[in-house]
Formats: sequence, structure tokens, C-alpha cells
Amino acid sequence: MVEIPRIISVDDHVVEPPALWTSRLPSRHIDRGPRVERGPGRAFVFRGGIGSSSDAAHQGEADYWLYEDRRIPLFKLSAAAGFPRDEVDLSMVTYDDIRPGCFRVAERLEDMNANHVEGSLCFPMFPRFCGQTFLEAADKHLASLCVRAYNDWMVEEWCGESDGQLIPLAIVPLWDPALAAAEVRYNAARGVRAITFSEAPYHLGLPSIHDAARHWDPLLAACNETGTLVCMHIGSSSQMPSTSKDAPAAVGSTLTFNNAMGSMADWLFSGVFDRFPQLRVAYSEAQIGWIPYVLERADVVWEHNRGWGGVSDVVKRPPSSYFPDHVYACFFQDAFGLRNLEAIGEDNVTFETDFPHSDSTWPHTKKVAEESMSHLTKAQVDKICRTNAIRMLDLAAYHPRYANG
Repeated sequence: MVEIPRIISVDDHVVEPPALWTSRLPSRHIDRGPRVERGPGRAFVFRGGIGSSSDAAHQGEADYWLYEDRRIPLFKLSAAAGFPRDEVDLSMVTYDDIRPGCFRVAERLEDMNANHVEGSLCFPMFPRFCGQTFLEAADKHLASLCVRAYNDWMVEEWCGESDGQLIPLAIVPLWDPALAAAEVRYNAARGVRAITFSEAPYHLGLPSIHDAARHWDPLLAACNETGTLVCMHIGSSSQMPSTSKDAPAAVGSTLTFNNAMGSMADWLFSGVFDRFPQLRVAYSEAQIGWIPYVLERADVVWEHNRGWGGVSDVVKRPPSSYFPDHVYACFFQDAFGLRNLEAIGEDNVTFETDFPHSDSTWPHTKKVAEESMSHLTKAQVDKICRTNAIRMLDLAAYHPRYANG
């Protein structure tokens, strides 16, 4: 059996503690900022890629995040670690129901150590994967304060109290690329080398990555300048793939990689990597088996459809040639992708545990990794589980514990 080093997971999640914003916003904003209130749970269904609640009461209580006109419940699905698989459903829960490691540092470190995980990069829950909650807010001044409060908490408490085991991932004010660039530089100055961004900003009502006015260039320039990784989690476009309005959730869950697949095609054909040669992006929770075909197809389209494809003056060389220097992908269970590792590039593949979501391999991640990577060499396993993450997040500069790889 191949030896698995202590893993650095590049896609986990944090359930924000209830007092995050009430303890950090200026006092005059506390009553309007995000806060938690307990109430009756409600029934919830997810079909056709869309979730909705009903007026029917669900057994038990639930904790709700209140913010502007929103009332956002805490779902068991978002904090499923520790529940038997057959009990993981769409029910609403309270903080008392979930593992403390979902939202407390000390207990998270215990859960990580029990799972053979040394480092963890965590995406947000209440702000959503790239901060859409604050993008949609009416009061953008308060939303900006909320973004800064989240990032300060992320750096100072969540990561600051973890001795480097928790790795900072910042959100940015998506509604203003100049403000977003300033937030990147502010956080980079204190060791943050990753931000969340949308896999398809167009679906959020924002310009796409192809925007002729180069709307996103201030943000991308800041990331290029500071070595900040642009992380895109599936669902960060506020939509999930499905096939019909009545398709069960299992269909969408099978097809989640489609979001990342479409996004990667966008970036490879955008010309961004020529304008910003140090820029790097990463796809989270998308698996890797689809990548070889997309790279192959993109090159065929670039070569054969040059006359009408609309990119002959933008993309200077075959799209696949940008992948090795600019794109990372991660997986937790993808036997097919690992069998085709050479076609993807072992330097561009990282590992995740997805804690504490329903797909998480916790607490059996080491066993899962051993079984899925048993055919790889020790050097390949070390890269996937550890050294690629250290490189892509510049962890050796972030904390001494990673200095020796």
C-alpha cells in the first residue's frame, strides 16, 4: 500500500460561528448585520437544481442567519460530518446539532488530525462560496464592512489560532473590481494567497471573464501581482446543473463538474493568461476525470474553427498549453481521473476532503486516498496530497510548518 503523507486539503468548508459579525462590525451596524436566531424548522426540497422551502413545519428547531430581508437556515447537508449517511438529508438544524469542528478551531483541528489532514483551506457557508450573499445585499457599504469582518476573522481567529493548519481563503466585494483588488492586496500583505471567485460571474448578473471592457482586470492584476490564487468552487455561480425541473437532486450532484468544465473553457479562451502571465486559478470539488477531453477538444476548436470561433486574435497558442502553468484541479474520489493522470499533469492535481459536507471522506480520508492512489508512485502521491498545495498556495511563505514541503 502506498504511503500517504499528512494531507493538505484544498477544499473544505467552515460554518461561521454565530457571533462572527456581531463581534466584529461597528456597534451601529450590529442590528443590521448578519446574526443568528433560532426558530421552527421548515420542510425543504431540492429538484431541478433549485432548492426551496415550504410553509410546512419540519420537526424540530433550526438556526437561521438573518441579514437584510434574508432568513437563511443552517442545513444538515452543510454540516453533515458525523451523521450516518442515511440520515444526511435536507433538514434544517441548529448549531447544537452539528459537530463543533464545523465552527470552532480547536475541535476542527481534532477532526483534521483524526483524518490524517495537516492543512485545510475552507470555503464560506453563510456568505456562500464566493460571497454572493454580500453581492446581493442592498446596502453595499454594510456589505463591504461584512466582507472585511469575515476576512479579519478568517485570518486572525480561524487561521490565526490554528498554528498554520487552517489556511486563509478571503472573499472580495464582487460588485466593485477596484475594491476587490484593494481587498486582495490588503490580505496578501498578511499572508493570504487565495480568494474565492465565481466560476461564471455572468450568472450572478456581473460581466463575464470575456468582457470586452476588461471589467475584471483590476482584480486579476492584483492577483497576478501578489501571487494570489483564484479559487472557484462548484456552485459559485449560484446555480447547479440539472436536466429538467423535475430531475431529482442526484442528477445535479452527478453533473456538478459541468460548472467547472464550462468555466475552464471560458478561462482558456479568454486571453486572460496572456495578459496576466503569473495568474493561477483552481477548481474545487469538480473532480478531474473530465479534464483531458476538454483540453483536447479546446485545441481542436482553436485549430479548426479559427475562422469563426471568435478567439483567433485573443488566444495566441493552443488552449491546452495554458493549463500547466495556470490551472489547478482537485478531487476526493476519481479513479478514472487518476488512471489518466499523465494526460492531466501530476503537478496540477490536488486533494480535498470536503469536510464537513455530505460528500466528505472524513473520517476515512487516509483509507480513501490509499485505495484510490495505490497504483501511483510515492513521488506522485506526495505531490497530490501535499506539495502541489504548498506550491499553489505559497504555504512555505505563509507558515514555517510547510517550509520543508
